[in-house]
Amino acid sequence: MLKEKICVLSDGGWGTAIALLLCGNGHDVVLWGPFPEYIEEMKAKKENSRFLAGVPLDEKLVLSTDIADAVSGAKYIYLASPSQYARSTLEKLRPFYKPEQLIISVAKGIENGTLKRMSEVCSEVLGRVQFCVLSGPSHAEEVARKCPTAVVAASSSPAEARAVQELMMNSYFRVYTTDDVTSVELGGSLKNVLAIAAGVVDGMKMGDNSKAALITRGIAEMSRLGDALGGREKTFAGLSGTGDLIVTCMSGHSRNRHVGEELGRGRSIDEILKEMGLVVAEGVKTSKSAYELARKCNVITPIIDEVYKTLYENKDPRQAVYDLMTRRARSEFD
Repeated sequence: MLKEKICVLSDGGWGTAIALLLCGNGHDVVLWGPFPEYIEEMKAKKENSRFLAGVPLDEKLVLSTDIADAVSGAKYIYLASPSQYARSTLEKLRPFYKPEQLIISVAKGIENGTLKRMSEVCSEVLGRVQFCVLSGPSHAEEVARKCPTAVVAASSSPAEARAVQELMMNSYFRVYTTDDVTSVELGGSLKNVLAIAAGVVDGMKMGDNSKAALITRGIAEMSRLGDALGGREKTFAGLSGTGDLIVTCMSGHSRNRHVGEELGRGRSIDEILKEMGLVVAEGVKTSKSAYELARKCNVITPIIDEVYKTLYENKDPRQAVYDLMTRRARSEFD
């Protein structure tokens, strides 16, 4: 593939890992961050010590806080801000965005209040936009170490999905394609909520049976909500659904699982988030959006509901587990 100029919006761990991957593939990459003092710190340390510690930055990677310069001439723009900050990032981008530039979202969440997915937020802020979403089981820490990883690129335009596939694939990073944008976005968002529940299971030391049941029933909830919003059930069985859910529920890298684990140990959500500082667990905010979206669509989501009640109504996690287990008996595939 021809060398391209690419801009990655966000200096978080995942944005940095993507920028390094693209540099390694031979592209000219600019990593944009909103805070000048931190960009200067990254330049001095040649490392993103706050969000991707221990991984040296590629000497070819350009770091910038000037969004106009960062996106100028870029054919591809990666939106890597946490989902609840995506709108503000897009507002900064809007004066400089060109319709021929392809937006590739790697943010995983549903916006609070509007209940919009990132594709919908992009369209609302930028107007008609070329859009692709990249999702799947892909912790930044492991991608940066070049661990074999497989993800999926989804776009309503097969050509755009293939372009992202060609842009990113290499010997350790494999990209599949689909046109099911809705399901891929929902899978990447809802798995973070379910990972909080998985963390509660770990924190309460409930064992493997409990976690396996939670993951399996979580897939059912994701699929039901996806179907109500026009997605395809088959997609949730793939990398952006089952794959991402497994890794986020099982991995020590998972911030969302960590939040749940601490909840299961009896700590409050305020205490947990304060300790995490600037590190974002997307599932905390997304649980509110997911709960409200399920109500809006009249979809049954018992696990998501209990996560919401634990986070926002101070429900005891043990009572949440009891209420899940004592629900009315039903057929598995109702």
